[in-house]
Amino acid sequence: MLSALIGVLIIVVIGAICFWAIDRFAMDRRLAQLLKLLVILICLAAILQRILPLLGVYI
Repeated sequence: MLSALIGVLIIVVIGAICFWAIDRFAMDRRLAQLLKLLVILICLAAILQRILPLLGVYI
């Protein structure tokens, strides 16, 4: 349980760093929005991959 929590926190921190980098370096606003959406989807998938086995759901 503790390792899953640490993994989720690491994913959130990496996602926040990606958001900062996108805000800082993406010149086109539409591209920045698409990149942020991609980061959100990847982070959610990674978090679900960590949490679902704890709940007994195996895909």
